[in-house]
Amino acid sequence: MLTHEENELLTSVGPGTPCGELLRRYWYPIAMTADVSAEQPTRFVRLLGEDLVLFRDKSGNAGLLADHCAHRGASLLYGRVEERGIACAYHGWLYDVHGTCLETPAEPEGSLFHLTVKQRAYPVKTLAGLYWAYLGPHPAPELPLYDVLVRRDGRQTVQLRARVDCNYLQAMENSVDPAHLQILHQSMAARGRPVTNTTRGFTDDVASIDFYRTDNGIMKKRTYADGTVDEHPLIFPNILRQGNGIEIRTPLDDTHLWIYEVRFIPNRDGELTPDDAGPEVVAARPHKEPMGACHPFTQHFMDGVDAQDYMAWETQGPIADRSTERMATTDRGVVMLRQLLRENIDRVQRGEDPIGVIRDPARGMIDTNLDHSLIAEAGLYPATPAQAARW
Repeated sequence: MLTHEENELLTSVGPGTPCGELLRRYWYPIAMTADVSAEQPTRFVRLLGEDLVLFRDKSGNAGLLADHCAHRGASLLYGRVEERGIACAYHGWLYDVHGTCLETPAEPEGSLFHLTVKQRAYPVKTLAGLYWAYLGPHPAPELPLYDVLVRRDGRQTVQLRARVDCNYLQAMENSVDPAHLQILHQSMAARGRPVTNTTRGFTDDVASIDFYRTDNGIMKKRTYADGTVDEHPLIFPNILRQGNGIEIRTPLDDTHLWIYEVRFIPNRDGELTPDDAGPEVVAARPHKEPMGACHPFTQHFMDGVDAQDYMAWETQGPIADRSTERMATTDRGVVMLRQLLRENIDRVQRGEDPIGVIRDPARGMIDTNLDHSLIAEAGLYPATPAQAARW
């Protein structure tokens, strides 16, 4: 149980808040690369409580600027994309991808007024078919090369889920809550078996659960009664690595998030996929009707794992009231996550990097235990050395 003050500390993501300053030390996907084109050169982005505009100028440079023009606040979403940047549609003030004002056309000839103008701007990178943004202090860290995103002995798919209407922490606490799998998702966990007790679901399949910290977050370990082991991480602060993919939870503000999912499908013959082969874009299904409405004024679907999870997160409220909860023994991972958040908020306030921030450009691919999950999903776990080598 948390006090109201402790709950606010861990859930407020806006500029200047302790948790918001922590979250700004990481990169976030903000759009698919296909979302910005010559026909649609700008895209509105909301991230960590800030309103922004993503664009690609006619020289091919991607930029992310504050939505409201520094002149009189008109939206740059409607700006004209040019060779050197984006010009506000209202008075033509031209900004490059760094937020530098290059022209203020209506000012007198020879005026240097534009040199005094700066638009808030953030760096943008592309990886795995996604645009990523960093909103923190400079120098920006490296964009982590998680194995799911960059391995070439297979192919990737990418999906943007529907907007989820709750605080990011409800999604992340679910990622270290293994007890819900055999109950909330019992129809999927059944794997063809009849559900004889809907209260217990398939809880008795699990012999034990455990958690331990890693360099990048928390590893969740579930040992089944038949001896098989499911072990996959929460990558701090906003990623669940499960199965053959990762779910990246992008906090839009205190009460909304996008979920981007990238999956890795291995090539059985070991053939490498060309570096320029983009991921397949997978369409997402709505998880409630009507979308955009909140409980109890919407009907959540319960016919899929993702929709079931979103029901559990959203019906806790836009920001869960943790002052009234009753924690149990299976909530050890949730407690560990909250402790990790507090510790890293403190690290940032001391001027240190939080965990998982990469400064070394030569770091290369980051192992997230993907091979273990691929073997388990293929039904090969426990695997022999020969079986493991195939992956």
